[in-house]
Parts: sequence; structure tokens; C-alpha cells
Amino acid sequence: MAEPTRIIAVRHGETAWNVDTRLQGQLDIPLNDRGRQQARLAAQALLHEGPTVLVSSDLSRARETAQAVAAATGLPLAQDPGLRERHFGAWQGHTYAEVEQRWPEASARWRRREPHFGPPEGETLQGFFDRCLSTLHRLAAAHAGQTLVLVAHGGVLDCFYRAASGQALDAPRTWELPNTGINRLLHTGEQLTLVGWADVHHLDEAARDESQDRVGHAA
Repeated sequence: MAEPTRIIAVRHGETAWNVDTRLQGQLDIPLNDRGRQQARLAAQALLHEGPTVLVSSDLSRARETAQAVAAATGLPLAQDPGLRERHFGAWQGHTYAEVEQRWPEASARWRRREPHFGPPEGETLQGFFDRCLSTLHRLAAAHAGQTLVLVAHGGVLDCFYRAASGQALDAPRTWELPNTGINRLLHTGEQLTLVGWADVHHLDEAARDESQDRVGHAA
């Protein structure tokens, strides 16, 4: 049996579009000032975790967050496009309210979390889930026995949580996806176990972001 891999999954820091409840998807939006501060605080907290490998999404909001971790820990930073947020196609750049107004029927299907539905020119929820889990298994297997920090996006972390907890893709989300929340999982072979979720002890009240996403797809 392969050695277990300890996984620490971190959502990127806040962006201006998070504040505006605007779908970022795979558009490359940088951190705002608050997000950069959150990244620095998370990086200091991760020093106590003994990380040995650091991988991030190649989108700048995740990469910037991971660069703060790299600076604090001295770890080299690898990037993996498999950790990108879900592609929301024609909806990218629009607020949730705009999506609901312009695409009411499609928006209703999205909010119902239909696994085989995707926005125009975007990924289906099932396809996105499969991509995220394939990437997780690949990276965990490549670093068996190590402590792997993955810096990604709310939607990616939602997929990890569902896989580890046995939650269905269409189940409403009741767990938080805060910016720079620290989430702990254990990967053994193909088995993923939830250890701890949405740890934001490194953030003070002024820095917290309890996620603007109300339909289970954080950007």
C-alpha cells in the first residue's frame, strides 16, 4: 500500500471580483490588498505544518497566494492547470445577479447543481469534478508520504470536500470556503479522508471572508 499523503488545500486570497460577487472562472484576476494580506497570514500559519511540496493553480490569484507560501517556507513553487477553477464560459465576468437575469433557465439548472449541465462554452459540473479529482490523485500519488500544499479555488476545494465526505455533486453546500482557509485531508491510495476544514485562525475578524458564493461554485 502506498504511503499516505498529507494534503493541505488552501483557497486563494480575496480579489475585487470576490467582493463584487462576479464569476471569475478561468479569467486571470489578481488579489486585492486584503487578499495579499490574507496570503501572508496563511503563509505564516503553514510554517507550522511542515510542508514539503507546494503546487498551485496557474491562475494569478492562486499563484500570488502560493508565492507568499513559497517566500515563507523556502519551497519551490510548481504550477498545475488541473487545479484551475471551473470554466464558466460565457458567464465569466458577470455577477451572479446578471447571470440570473440574462440566462434565467440555465441559471436555475446551475443552482440545482445538475451534474451534466454546463454554462454556454463552459465545463459541466461532472467534468469539472472529474478533472479536480484526477489532478488531486495524480499529485498525491507523485508525492506519497509527504505533506503537499495545494493552492487553488473555491470550486476546486468544494470538489475535494465532496469526494472526502461522500457528499453528492448535487447536494446543497453547507460548508464554508473562506479565502485562504486551510483545509486538511489525507490521501491513501485512492481513498481521501477529511481531517479538518475551513481553518481561518490565522485571520482576524477584519480579514475574514466567509465566501460570497451561495450556489456552491466559488470562483
